[in-house]
Amino acid sequence: MDVTEPTVSPTSDCRRVSQVLSRIGDKWSVLVIMLLHRGPHRFSALKRSIGGISQRMLTLTLRNLERDGLVSRTVTPSIPPRVDYELTAMGRSLAEPVKALGAWAFQHLDAIGAAQTRYDGQAGA
Repeated sequence: MDVTEPTVSPTSDCRRVSQVLSRIGDKWSVLVIMLLHRGPHRFSALKRSIGGISQRMLTLTLRNLERDGLVSRTVTPSIPPRVDYELTAMGRSLAEPVKALGAWAFQHLDAIGAAQTRYDGQAGA
């Protein structure tokens, strides 16, 4: 009896990969992952460290990362309750490529800015 693997649609795979990349590639997720790579953080510490993020957006970002298995949430009963977030093993495995991407962005900030200025100058010509 010949047992073959089920056929998976390349289109379906591309859609699934696209969903994953859109989640882990959004600016807030990248910043949260980079901060949590340093160790567990409380919600308020994350919010203070990420300039410009609203409480609602941070909550949504953390929930989505938790849903995707990248972040774990630990509630410690106290008054008020203490909630800590940290990367899971899968989240830690993502942190290295995210850090590399961030390092690449920092390394090329000036060149990208110069290219944008050249492009914007040509657009008006």
